[in-house]
Amino acid sequence: MPEFKKSTLREYFESIVIAVILALFIRTFVVQAFKIPTGSMEENLLIGDHLLVNKFVLGPTESRLERALLPVTTIKRDDVIVFKYPEEPDRDFIKRVIGLPGETVEVREKKVYVNGRALDEPYAHYLQPVATPSQFHEVTSFDVRDRYGPVTVPPNQYFVMGDNRDNSQDSRYWGFLPREYVKGKALVIYWSYEAEREDYQEEGAGATLRGLASVFVHFLTRTRWERMLHQIR
Repeated sequence: MPEFKKSTLREYFESIVIAVILALFIRTFVVQAFKIPTGSMEENLLIGDHLLVNKFVLGPTESRLERALLPVTTIKRDDVIVFKYPEEPDRDFIKRVIGLPGETVEVREKKVYVNGRALDEPYAHYLQPVATPSQFHEVTSFDVRDRYGPVTVPPNQYFVMGDNRDNSQDSRYWGFLPREYVKGKALVIYWSYEAEREDYQEEGAGATLRGLASVFVHFLTRTRWERMLHQIR
């Protein structure tokens, strides 16, 4: 009986299918690329930073065996996480975990307190000073950037905040983050690009060549090389 032999075309097809399946598996369960679109995490993360998000390390586990065998960890304070925005689940947000389930969170004069103790936050960035009592008629004492809470984080939920405290749409505005909305932990910056408003676009073949040259030059000059492979903390 003659030995069965696959055709070259079939081998290529099977290789492509396997590669696609692996890519989809990695994309779905292991790692995700994420681009910083706003300044809410400055100055730790900048607009134009491109991140890799570890989706596996915060994946749900249903048994002790899974927790023992898989490199899965619990969400901790100070973790920088990517999650589905609770008010628009189709959008991804990135913030820092501040309050854990059962903890009491309060902001007093821009300082964050958890269970009555002030947090040490070297990553926190402020655009404006704390409002003084004489300014209360201009800046209301209910401004959540200065004063918030106290609130107690419900079970299986988290209180998250952006590092840029005066310019971040976070739990102070839309409430607690459910655990099931968490997609992963921000791992590393794999590329960072300082984008600017596009120049006037010409038409024609010559303009196309100049445009390609411009893209190459911008890649070299606007890439923040010092941020490449920067671990996120």
